[in-house]
Amino acid sequence: MKSVYCGMSADLIHHGHLNIIHEAMKLGEVTVGVLTDQAIASYKRLPYLTYEQRAEIVSNIKGVSRVIPQTTLDYVPNLESLRPDYVVHGDDWLDGVQKETRQRVVDCLAKWGGKVVDIPYTPGISSTALNAEVRELGTTPEIRQRLLRRLIAAKPIVRILESHSGLTGLIIENTKIKLNGKTEEFDGMWASSITDFASKGKPDIEAADLTTRLYGLSDALECTTKPVIFDGSTGGRLEHFCFTVRTLERLGVSAVTIEDKADWNLDGLEAFCDKIKAGKKAQVAGDFMIIARCGITAGAKELDGILSRCLAYIESGADAIMIRGGDESGDDIRRFCSEFRSTHPSVPLFVTVASHSRVSEEELASWGVNAVIYADYLLRSSYPAMVKTVKSILTRHGAKEASELYCMGIQEILDLIPGGR
Repeated sequence: MKSVYCGMSADLIHHGHLNIIHEAMKLGEVTVGVLTDQAIASYKRLPYLTYEQRAEIVSNIKGVSRVIPQTTLDYVPNLESLRPDYVVHGDDWLDGVQKETRQRVVDCLAKWGGKVVDIPYTPGISSTALNAEVRELGTTPEIRQRLLRRLIAAKPIVRILESHSGLTGLIIENTKIKLNGKTEEFDGMWASSITDFASKGKPDIEAADLTTRLYGLSDALECTTKPVIFDGSTGGRLEHFCFTVRTLERLGVSAVTIEDKADWNLDGLEAFCDKIKAGKKAQVAGDFMIIARCGITAGAKELDGILSRCLAYIESGADAIMIRGGDESGDDIRRFCSEFRSTHPSVPLFVTVASHSRVSEEELASWGVNAVIYADYLLRSSYPAMVKTVKSILTRHGAKEASELYCMGIQEILDLIPGGR
């Protein structure tokens, strides 16, 4: 019997997928290569379902003989291993960004006389539209919570941006650009304690006023689906931190960070480790993460001390380490990453990036960083824009300009809001 290969993401199965498999069955025994999370995340948003879930669904479709992982967008590695007689795909890849992928398949199959079969695109169906409808429905706490771990496993580097309101959450949720054929967007939100309180016109009051912060966090959770990392400052008292962990878990938050503040006070290592242990003991959800945050002062010479503290935090049960600070060149962070990775190659490593940093995401990834957090960018960028608008209204010749800016902006905001006018 002839062999047939089909590659698909299979995140939202619809009758277009079934039609392709039905046509493939007519040609021979069907193998489906289900794209892994890593493959999909390399060009667009992480799929809703895990690879294991998607593979199980496809394996139970009538006519599919077996399912294997396709670990890249490129079909060639699987094709060279299987040497199928046919590759079946919808004819939507004859043009656009997938055209090059199709040509590589054609060239590869030619080596053993294989053939590409292009199935007419099924009318009346759009995966993009279906995904948009799913996003409109929102998500559940459990699904959102596990997203951070999935992203870390799937992407070279995870990109997180500060959010301090429902509106900033919507901006992070919906803003994306196309760059070199790839969709670029932020993967999640950072609920910063500083920006939470600054947006309310108050000083940073540590983590004591948790209830106040949860009001703003709930606004963002209600209108978004991306994972949230909660800045827990020092975590407060040990018994308070246990309460914080349970509360954030119930909301579907993916992680909480607590900071040792050891660059200001070198005492308290044992107490901080005890807080981590207590937080992990209080934790119920397996996907929730406690991230120990540690500061590196610019030009830091006490790297050994910073490393020893971070290793102690891992031993106490911290799921990941976050590093903040460092000099403009990033040399301090690079040296830390090199030393840390020599003993802990798989522990997730987060880095907060300051506005003066000259380090690229690609460099951070090459050093072993799993996630980069742009900590206070949205609030800092909104403040001068609002001040400028206020001044333009107060200026006799600026009122018309300010009015035009207002009218343009409010409609864009309304368009972001689900069900907005």
